[in-house]
Amino acid sequence: MDPRTLFINHHGRLRSGLRILVFVLFFIAAIMASDVVLYLVNLSAFPHGDFILEVVRRAFLLASALAAGYICCRFLESLPWRSLGLTFHRGWVRDFAIGTAIGVLTLSVAVLVATALGGLRFTLTTNDVLVAMIKSVGGTAVLFVVAALAEEAMFRGYPLQTLSRAHLAWLGVLLTSVPFALIHLWNPHVVRGVTFTNTALAGVWLALAYLRTRSLWLPLGIHWSWNWALGSIFGLPVSGMTLSSHPLFQGKDFGPQWLTGGTYGIEGGAACTIALILSSLFLWRTHVLSATPEQLELTTQEVPK
Repeated sequence: MDPRTLFINHHGRLRSGLRILVFVLFFIAAIMASDVVLYLVNLSAFPHGDFILEVVRRAFLLASALAAGYICCRFLESLPWRSLGLTFHRGWVRDFAIGTAIGVLTLSVAVLVATALGGLRFTLTTNDVLVAMIKSVGGTAVLFVVAALAEEAMFRGYPLQTLSRAHLAWLGVLLTSVPFALIHLWNPHVVRGVTFTNTALAGVWLALAYLRTRSLWLPLGIHWSWNWALGSIFGLPVSGMTLSSHPLFQGKDFGPQWLTGGTYGIEGGAACTIALILSSLFLWRTHVLSATPEQLELTTQEVPK
């Protein structure tokens, strides 16, 4: 056997696993460079500095993932920028809007299950903080969109896409969903076992959204709206963190923890598990959503025409 075949496939290109390794190395290098920039520029000294720092940090994550993805697309696979699935292709607004609706509706199912079983109760925010609430809801929307897009570019971007071109989409779903779950284990108030399971399920859910459309707009809509509705509408912790000071509703958790997730939030409870499974089945079976012919070709063949 020719030892070169360990590294090069029959199309004369670096094998998909090695392409992902190159992506990871470029991504890490870009993140390290951005950390140096953030260290030199003390954004915390500015008004609303902490909020600006969070947005900028996630923007750097996004830029690093997209830059690493484009370099790999261009130099390892001779593919254009649009292969990353983030251009304004035909139907992108529809995909984003449907994704936003799916994210809010799926979360609403989880909240409804927990509320119906007595685990959650909600009160409407009072009128005297209406202005603060509007600012909070609008401001967090920016953070949630940037943060969600960064994670989508990292996990449903080049790594999943290049494995899909190698006809290993199932492996791509596994290899992106598990790390996606692992990085959330550093969040506060983690529920042992359940946090990992639910976040891995969310990774599969978002990967199905990408594979359904071969575009990042649908998973982005789902991802950002889930987090935004969780913190800014229902007033519940987002992956263990309180990110909105004046949500539309004030959510109160009465347990049990196995249902509601306790201080980690609903993402650590069985109500979330039920909602994610139902929504994933919908994405898997629906014919309402589909990829454009160009995006399908760019992500299903090692050498697109």
